[in-house]
Amino acid sequence: MAARWPDPELARQLFFEGAAVVVLDVPEGTEFGIDYSAWAVGPRFRGVKMVPPGLHFVHCSAGRAGGGRDTGPRSGRFLSLRRREVRVLRWDPAGEAVRPEPPGEGEALRESLRELDSFLGPYPYETLKKWVSLTSFISEAAAEQLQPESGEICAFAEVLLEPAGRHTRDRAGQHRPPLGAECQSYAEGLARLPRMRPRAGTQIRFTELPRQLYPDGATPEEITRHSMDLSYALERVMEQRYPGRPLELLGELQFAFICFLIGNVYDAFEHWKRLLNILCRSEDAIGKYQDLYINLISVLYHQLNEIPADFFVDIVSQDNFLTSTLQVPTEAVSL
Repeated sequence: MAARWPDPELARQLFFEGAAVVVLDVPEGTEFGIDYSAWAVGPRFRGVKMVPPGLHFVHCSAGRAGGGRDTGPRSGRFLSLRRREVRVLRWDPAGEAVRPEPPGEGEALRESLRELDSFLGPYPYETLKKWVSLTSFISEAAAEQLQPESGEICAFAEVLLEPAGRHTRDRAGQHRPPLGAECQSYAEGLARLPRMRPRAGTQIRFTELPRQLYPDGATPEEITRHSMDLSYALERVMEQRYPGRPLELLGELQFAFICFLIGNVYDAFEHWKRLLNILCRSEDAIGKYQDLYINLISVLYHQLNEIPADFFVDIVSQDNFLTSTLQVPTEAVSL
């Protein structure tokens, strides 16, 4: 977990002014990471020191019995750290995740931080610039509003089985076929699968994007226009969550990208695609929200540099999503 510090003065400043994330009881072999870096935990690991103040994403994946490189699903949480703050997390073996300890634990450990120093790895400075470029619009308030109520972001959502009902009248009320009835089609087979719902408090609280892209009572001509230019849908998104604060929408776009890229949350990728589609297909809005779109180009530049080449090929092969989506803002900028 050695970090390269090309700037000795910055290293010295963070040694005295940086935050520390103390992580207790993490089993050896667990993959632990902060922001854009991750490592396999050794027997002496107790956390990370010299962490620059600001927003960070701490994540981990449980090691598997018998060793090897395989790890369990990733889970993580955003932390907003102050200068010289000591944040304490503890491994929860039941949930295979790190959970925050009461705030008083950090103050108590501050007194013994020097004794812990040799057990703390330095923050990976070499990835700091990349992390800052990918989170430049995510404020502490935005992270607080978007993260699940539990504070934990999991690669696989925790779901509960919806009871199907044992009696015919119960199943009829749920529009399900009677038990024992022969399946007539593939679609019916899918409909018979158990219904699952996310456990309350575990879902990322993204803005609900409109399914209807045009106003009620729209004429056929207006429906066609609003389906081609999504400026009306974009305005609805703005009014719903970011009235008068259009740049904060870029924070949500970045939050979704981080949750997918580092947190391995596929639903976050789907939200990123849908939100990007609305932004890039809102031609009339480009003139109204010039600052938003100028900054969107910068945000996308840094994000697309992080998408692996083979993953980009997969996206292109599926309906040319990026090629068609980015066409409108690219043409507008070139005019």
